[in-house]
Amino acid sequence: MAPDRSGAQVLVASNRGPVSYAPREDGSLAARRGGGGLVSGLSAIGPDADAVWVCAALGDGDRQAVRQAHGGHLDPADTGGRRVRMLDIAPDVFAAAYNDVANSVLWFVHHLLYQTPFTPVFDERFRAHWAAYETYNTAFADALAQEAADGAAVLVQDYHLALVPGLLRERRPDLRIGHFSHTPWAPPDYFRLLPDDIAARLLRGILGGDRAAFLTERWAAAFADCCSAVLGAEVVRGGPEPVVRDAGHATRLGVHGLGADAEFLRRRSRAADVDERLAGLREQIGAGRKSIVRVDRTELSKNIVRGLLAYRRLLDTRPEWHGRVVHVAFAYPSRQDLAIYRDYTAQVRRVAEEINAAYGTADWRPVVLHVKDDFARSLAAYRLADVALVNPIRDGMNLVAKEVPVVSEAGCALVLSREAGAFAELGGDALVVNPYDVEATARALHEALAMPEGERAERTKRLAAAATALPPQQWFLAQLRALDEP
Repeated sequence: MAPDRSGAQVLVASNRGPVSYAPREDGSLAARRGGGGLVSGLSAIGPDADAVWVCAALGDGDRQAVRQAHGGHLDPADTGGRRVRMLDIAPDVFAAAYNDVANSVLWFVHHLLYQTPFTPVFDERFRAHWAAYETYNTAFADALAQEAADGAAVLVQDYHLALVPGLLRERRPDLRIGHFSHTPWAPPDYFRLLPDDIAARLLRGILGGDRAAFLTERWAAAFADCCSAVLGAEVVRGGPEPVVRDAGHATRLGVHGLGADAEFLRRRSRAADVDERLAGLREQIGAGRKSIVRVDRTELSKNIVRGLLAYRRLLDTRPEWHGRVVHVAFAYPSRQDLAIYRDYTAQVRRVAEEINAAYGTADWRPVVLHVKDDFARSLAAYRLADVALVNPIRDGMNLVAKEVPVVSEAGCALVLSREAGAFAELGGDALVVNPYDVEATARALHEALAMPEGERAERTKRLAAAATALPPQQWFLAQLRALDEP
């Protein structure tokens, strides 16, 4: 019989937590609460619920906060009343696990980003980084095992923590464990770029849970295919959910398409700071002009450069749009500690400047590029967009595609990559493109700009309804309920 434990009944584990800390000049710490689907989702069970969020310290301010906290449990005044345990993992271990494995290998595999004649190279240096990734995952498994009550539900989030379900199962077989992947999942041929033992370790790590969930049926099917190809696992389909059987353990596969938080977006988008940004954007665009809006991080998978090239091709082939349209491109820097991301951000700037140099006039700037992250300005762009361009090479979901129709004031045509997870829900009312096909994307931009207002408004209504079908709170609760199902 398992020993009697007092602890949390619901646990969430993720690399990034709901709060971060920055040192002030006087040495004290300033807490900043985060947003996003997980934060909104956890609020569904209320601050008084018996729940704990386990996360990692991401920087010096976070580590100082952990050292000042009792057992790593942060001050509830900083966390909106949530119980949060932050782990002070050694900086070199964290950097190797986060940058050198999670973001430089796993992200690249699942988004199909490698230039395979040159990368990846899995040598002794990679093996050292992998050892750090194992150490990082072990720290989470140990903390969750300590925090969990008997039979508790544990929701482990994303590719950073792929090993945690299996490690936690070894420590606490009484727990109900789920893993959720926020990224796409690579098809078997691409997943097998990884060393065979690493590929198997990652799959069996997730299969240590009772359930593995994904954003779309496509990504769940790819995971099942990898389990079959790499492990020789049995995939049983035909029931309420597919089941993967491997090494005597059965793991159910589920799908929860995270939706936009309509109530929050509509309220926040009408705030005074958004109105102020809206006025500034309208001045930059100019009276009477249409706008093509994109809001992205300068993440390689977001395909910003090809989007700019498609816009340039639109101006090449459709001179009637000269002086009548502006591409408002928000390209917020991401992962600038990695050289390839710095190079990509520089390329985005270069292409935007080239378009403005080639086509701009004294009173028309074809591309308005912003690289400083500003959520209020992003919401302002959502409100005024005539066309939203969302053309990722590959994306687990892409919430921008779901958020713009919710906030749009006059209706917005959506040009959407078929490789975005959002395509599964929004494809019927979007203008769908192959993200590599610049010529076809340019044609879609023209069709979107020329779309009659009535049709655009009707499409926007249907897009907004589909986009908000599973808002964050329901998305979170659906995962919890699914762990209770047989």
